[in-house]
Amino acid sequence: MQKPVHVGIIMDGNGRWAKQRGLVRTQGHLEGLAAAKRIVKAASDIGIKYLTLYVFSTENWKRTAEEVGFIMGLIKQYLRAEFDFSKKNKIRVRHAGDITALPKDIQKEIIDTIKDTADFEGLQVVLAINYGGRDEIIRAVRKFAAANGDMEKISEKDICAYLDNPDIPDPDLIIRSAGEYRTSNFLLWEGAYSEFYISKKFWPDWDKEDLEAAVEDFMTRDRRFGSVANQE
Repeated sequence: MQKPVHVGIIMDGNGRWAKQRGLVRTQGHLEGLAAAKRIVKAASDIGIKYLTLYVFSTENWKRTAEEVGFIMGLIKQYLRAEFDFSKKNKIRVRHAGDITALPKDIQKEIIDTIKDTADFEGLQVVLAINYGGRDEIIRAVRKFAAANGDMEKISEKDICAYLDNPDIPDPDLIIRSAGEYRTSNFLLWEGAYSEFYISKKFWPDWDKEDLEAAVEDFMTRDRRFGSVANQE
């Protein structure tokens, strides 16, 4: 099997990584950001075309105001500081999620980064910020209804056309760190036939070798998409 075209990652374990070391949770998020940069570079190097990172979910607003504020600050800092990295590696940055519910300054940073990297032809990195799979499906249906009115004729193809990034192929592989076995509302529609890879390592400890191991494991899978293997 060929390597995956599109990889999604649920970057889990920042808080537990920090707790194990007697550190505050925010330190875990800082190290998680460093890991994300390593994995973006690794994905670019090994020729993955699309990488979706689950940065901040629609449920993460339930965390303390201090932690949410810190994460938003990290997002803003990352988007502003990493343009040279994106330019050097020809990385195009995109977004998934409800951008309208984010703080205005974060919205601006996302929009500016998308615009500034739009012509880069390397790895496309989708930052899922204020993203939830259920929310994405609801928004897609609402957009279809607003454009067409007649809900009786809605189809799978129609919903796909109104998702956040309809031109990006469904993820072949979804990775989750920190040993959890949940989808956590990530790419529910697009991930219907994705292969899953679960790693016990906390996200801040991830490096290129971990991504390579996940890709190698994926390449041993027999993907049938609901059919029977070796049909005659």
